[in-house]
Amino acid sequence: MSREEKFILTITAGSHLTVHSFMLVFPSIFLILQNEFSVGLGSLGFIATLSSVMFGLGAIPAGYFESKVGGRNLLLLYQGGTIVASIVIIFSNSLMMFVVGLSLLGISCSIYHPAGLTIISRRISNISKGMGIHGVAGSLGLGIGPLIVSIFTYMISWKAAYGFFAGVNIILAFLTFVCISPGKSAESHREQKEQTNTNKFGLILYYSIGILMGFTFSGFTTFLPIHFSEQTSDWMMLPILRGGILTSIVLLSGIVGQLLGGYFGSKVDKSILLFVIILLNIPFLALIGMTQGIAMIICGIIFGIVHFSMQPVGNSLIAKITHSSHRGVGYGINFFFSFGAGGLGAGICGIIADQYGVAKIFPALSIILLPAVGLSWLLKKYIYR
Repeated sequence: MSREEKFILTITAGSHLTVHSFMLVFPSIFLILQNEFSVGLGSLGFIATLSSVMFGLGAIPAGYFESKVGGRNLLLLYQGGTIVASIVIIFSNSLMMFVVGLSLLGISCSIYHPAGLTIISRRISNISKGMGIHGVAGSLGLGIGPLIVSIFTYMISWKAAYGFFAGVNIILAFLTFVCISPGKSAESHREQKEQTNTNKFGLILYYSIGILMGFTFSGFTTFLPIHFSEQTSDWMMLPILRGGILTSIVLLSGIVGQLLGGYFGSKVDKSILLFVIILLNIPFLALIGMTQGIAMIICGIIFGIVHFSMQPVGNSLIAKITHSSHRGVGYGINFFFSFGAGGLGAGICGIIADQYGVAKIFPALSIILLPAVGLSWLLKKYIYR
């Protein structure tokens, strides 16, 4: 890997960490905001939904404009947008102003994935390895984000958490401006080697898989803390602390999955690997809701490794089946389906929890994943027709 590639990967990985940490600040301070703004959890839940919709919806136009202005400029727009949004949030003195800042933050964060993933797919020679390292940073952001928020909230205030991540993005914006060359001269040689046509049916199949996997991600990340708290009631620790720590362990185990996905993605056919990964998700996801204690935690860790190993494989597959000029749009649409449409999983799982209990969510999600197995097998066959 060249020096320029290392700079690019460091900047995109850092940005991937901050984007996921930014999106986890709000859920981590629900109870504090409830008291500060005298608002119910139902209203805060609606605000969270609005933020998630912005996070998914903005990815499609961001993907479109990537082909017009380039990934570097979009990356700067993401970093600059989150800085401005954080300033609005920090100086908010009313719930309405806070919602405006949070919505701006969601839109700004939605720009990142089409920009960062496209830059890696075009400018990093070993795509699978690059996507794996990039994914590790995202998993790290998911895992340590709530911890950083709690530290700043305890020591200073919840607004300081937004300020901290904005400060990191100021540094990343400077590095992006200085270290990533503008234009696409560095990408022209690779584009000549890439396929000239986008595999449209292959993308439809992959997007369908993405919705089901996104649905699963939304469901298990929302209800895993509650489930862990309920199933470890005999542990000598506060319920919120138990759920938060155990969930962080599962999410951080995704780092191992990202590395394994990146490694095997460069050794094994990606479409076959995708099929195996989805297949392995099903039993371990079901077992999270069917076991207790240490066995449940072990199943959760294994599931985290398996589930997150898909990200570098899937992102590399999109690069394989899309023309370079359409890739930003391809990543944007995939991100919208995974986090936008797939985000409905939390609501559906809430209904399941009310009717049958939280533990039943995980076997139900494993059943929902069954069609994804067939779709991935069909994708594997279709790519090689």
